[in-house]
Amino acid sequence: ILLFLVMATAFVGYVLPWGQMSFWGATVITNLLSAAPYIGTDLVQWIWGGFSVDNATLTRFFTFHFILPFIIAAASMIHLLFLHQTGSSNPTGLNSNLDKITFHPYFSYKDLLGFAVMLGALAALSTFAPDLLG
Repeated sequence: ILLFLVMATAFVGYVLPWGQMSFWGATVITNLLSAAPYIGTDLVQWIWGGFSVDNATLTRFFTFHFILPFIIAAASMIHLLFLHQTGSSNPTGLNSNLDKITFHPYFSYKDLLGFAVMLGALAALSTFAPDLLG
């Protein structure tokens, strides 16, 4: 899911500056969406805004290009939360050794602290020295 979201964001960002796309790209999107059971045809009609690629489609792609990074961030957080429940080497969640420190609390708090430190550093940099950001 994460890979598909990142590819979709990159694709709509690639299409936007030119305001056009190849027939190959349109065919790939149409075939991918129409393969969804029950709702495929409706998805195709909705994403293209009708039977032609025009201004409504470009506006829709701009909206996707803006909102998808936030959806990717949310999906990444959910992924990390579930990954830290049991660890990547123990997907079934079997507890093999009760004496060990549990994976979830230690690494989740470590990740939260790292995120807070980096966010604080970026906020300080953008507040006090915005020219350094380019």
